Amino acid sequence: MPCSPQEIGSLFLFEKLTPGQLGRLCAEGRVEKFEPGPVYAEGDPATCFYVMIEGTVVLSRRVGDDDVEVTRTSQPGVYAGAMQAYLGDRVRQVYNNSMRVTEPTRFFVLPAGTFAGVMQEWFPMAVHLLEGLFFGSKNTQRMIGQRERLLALGSLSAGLTHELNNPAAAAARATATLRERVAKMRHKLRVISAGPYSREALANLIEIQERTAERVAKAPSLSPLEASDREDALADWLDDHGVEEGWRIAPVFVQAGLDVDWLEQVAAAVDEDILPGAVGWLNYTVETELLMGEIEDATGRISHLVDAAKQYSQLDRAPYRVVDVHELLDSTLLMLSGKIGERIEVVKDYDRTLPRIPAYPAELNQVWTNLVDNAVFAIGEAGGEGTLTVRTAREHDRLLVEFRDTGTGIPREVRDRIFDPFFTTKPVGEGTGLGLDISWRIVVDKHHGSLQVESEPGDTRFQVLLPLTAAGTGTDTSEEPQ
Repeated sequence: MPCSPQEIGSLFLFEKLTPGQLGRLCAEGRVEKFEPGPVYAEGDPATCFYVMIEGTVVLSRRVGDDDVEVTRTSQPGVYAGAMQAYLGDRVRQVYNNSMRVTEPTRFFVLPAGTFAGVMQEWFPMAVHLLEGLFFGSKNTQRMIGQRERLLALGSLSAGLTHELNNPAAAAARATATLRERVAKMRHKLRVISAGPYSREALANLIEIQERTAERVAKAPSLSPLEASDREDALADWLDDHGVEEGWRIAPVFVQAGLDVDWLEQVAAAVDEDILPGAVGWLNYTVETELLMGEIEDATGRISHLVDAAKQYSQLDRAPYRVVDVHELLDSTLLMLSGKIGERIEVVKDYDRTLPRIPAYPAELNQVWTNLVDNAVFAIGEAGGEGTLTVRTAREHDRLLVEFRDTGTGIPREVRDRIFDPFFTTKPVGEGTGLGLDISWRIVVDKHHGSLQVESEPGDTRFQVLLPLTAAGTGTDTSEEPQ
């Protein structure tokens, strides 16, 4: 269609240009009329810069499988397309959104190369400023993103150190006590071997020791009332049979699952004169078995924590693979348990029937970390006590992970900005404003899912929706995409 310098000069974008500049634009650009429908698609090579002359334009962004409308306008002069062409090949030149028109619409269309040339020729200072702003913002975002990852690593280290301390200390205490009990057992064995005991009596004692060790491994769980009653009965029996410090031995025997019937069996198997020594010998046996059980439990917890840390950091794992989101959630909550503290109740409302999904697990753990951290902060602002509920469910063809907290909530006036880079409601020094931005990019851009929030005081819910299938396929997958 014919291009009129006067017409395009009336658009606010070009109103300060000289007649010569307007003439050059008309000579090197063109006017096109588009019927209702698409003009260009997000992700396609950015070949043109579009300025609307008349009509109605709609801009949208791809979120998961949906096109989300971000702008609809009929204002002449609005522009879109290859707006960063002046950066050249330093930036991948693709359309950052999709554009369509809803009625016959005329555009002034300028090839991207021409747009870049006139920008650099006519506005060199502005181009330098825009370049500095663009790349400076990218560098700042990257540096602060690295700091966010360091903060996540700090949370991991603090949580892991806190959780490892208890079982490690328990193992150390049990080992020291075990050494002492083994020394006393050696002493008791020397005393027994030096006494006037027959070979048959010693054989019976060793057999009782073996049966006792077996019973310790199968000790039942008792309620506090049951344990107290059994301790009183054992203490009375020991006192009646001349065993000293029965009050101290009885709780150990009860913990090991031993009762009066077992003591009667011991009394029937050994002579009366060696019964006190036999009971003392068996007490050391029971204590060593219990201590070894404590050490096994403590080292098992340490191993479990190390496995959780590997799950959280995804060491030695493929970056993209099929995962169980519940394993990722559990490892994150375990790593952050020190930060969550004892005043916040964590409720896991999992749908264990959900399938495994293809994902980048290390990056999803970063999302969980950011959302849990924000929930803990919000609950802290509300007094420090509250509930964090982590729920999973299936919503049509997507998997939902919801983090619900009873904190202060997000004010309505800032709710639309919380996913913007560098925006934060935390005090200076406590937040970079990139946690939710990073989470958004991981969920939306990398996993083709969605991240949304619903909030009111005492009930804030961040909802992550992830596709059940790999991008570009219609079926579940158990392999990495090629």
